Amino acid sequence: MSIINENDIARCVRKTVEDYFNDLDGEKPHAIHEMVIHSVEKPLIELVMERAGGNQTRAAELLGINRNTLRNKMKQYQIK
Repeated sequence: MSIINENDIARCVRKTVEDYFNDLDGEKPHAIHEMVIHSVEKPLIELVMERAGGNQTRAAELLGINRNTLRNKMKQYQIK
């Protein structure tokens, strides 16, 4: 399979999910989308919050989401 213009993040996700499938050892995968989103979203929010100096408004702008959405996600992932 040829992937054109895939960035480093996409390549990392692709390899990790491929490894996940290989490691299943016959087990049935479950809720893969949710697993990947949760694995990526929490560290993304933590890093952006750090970059924004803890400013939620600025972090939400950097993420391209509403500040209330950011606050809800911070609560969901227990990010202070």
